[in-house]
Amino acid sequence: MAIRTRITELLGIEKPIIQAAMGWIARAQLSSAVSNAGGMGIIETSSGELDAVRGEIIKMRMLTDKPFGVNVAQAFVRDPEIIRFVIDQGVKFVTTSAGDPMKYTAMLKDAGLTVFHVVPNLAGALRAVEAGVDGLIVEGGEGGGFKNPKDVSTMVLVPQVVEAVDVPVVAAGGIMDGRTMAAAFALGAEGVLMGTRILSSAESPVHDNWKRAIVEADATDTVFLNRKGPGPALRALRTERTARLAAEGSPNIFGEFADTQRVYFAGDLEAGIALTGQVAGRIHDVKPVAQIFDETMREYEAVTAGLPRG
Repeated sequence: MAIRTRITELLGIEKPIIQAAMGWIARAQLSSAVSNAGGMGIIETSSGELDAVRGEIIKMRMLTDKPFGVNVAQAFVRDPEIIRFVIDQGVKFVTTSAGDPMKYTAMLKDAGLTVFHVVPNLAGALRAVEAGVDGLIVEGGEGGGFKNPKDVSTMVLVPQVVEAVDVPVVAAGGIMDGRTMAAAFALGAEGVLMGTRILSSAESPVHDNWKRAIVEADATDTVFLNRKGPGPALRALRTERTARLAAEGSPNIFGEFADTQRVYFAGDLEAGIALTGQVAGRIHDVKPVAQIFDETMREYEAVTAGLPRG
């Protein structure tokens, strides 16, 4: 089944599914699987390891002939040369996040790139449109990762933004299958972004301990951290460590990521923070990305066909 929306037309993809730009995780092994499955694979920059990112872009071109993009996470990569870096890699699609869309959008657009900005609220969406973005990724507070401390759910935020802007919207937060994609489209979105579902896929490079924790999690097994700052808020898997952080706070939330490699790739979930969305409570198995996407499309068709009609 094919779905044609402004998102698929703009990005040249077969399925209106974009992969979240997860630091250290969204690299060629995983992102090429997303692109080859008909979605939009994204290479991260939030790790700050630009030499490694350059290598991952080269690997992407070896592993797929399908479209892919790069995320520019402004809070983590502050050097303006990141834009020249992305342009020089021949990338055609960029998502910007964790910063002011006014900073880089014009430079990217002048170089001929398609630009989407990630927003957590209506004010951010309006500013991004003013900056000239081609589309928006509208991220509800139930999603994993870094968040606005004044979080709004996807169910409320997506239609609020859709009603206020003319650019196409990608819904993010709580999306993992055809049922949730159908809900996002009913809210006015024209594409969806998946994070936790792809994080737990067979091609994901993270340790099996993290994948198993997601599969075994309930929807209440995440915590919302650092709501009062300093620094950004975030949603993560509930562990003894993150439960303590939720109760006591942290003077330096970024410092809690010092042992990220142990968490992500050695499977020590108590060594730091495993960013995970509430949708973990609906994920019950580890599957290849292509199977996830095929099942999503089939379920979308079944769900929309079965909706009550007057």
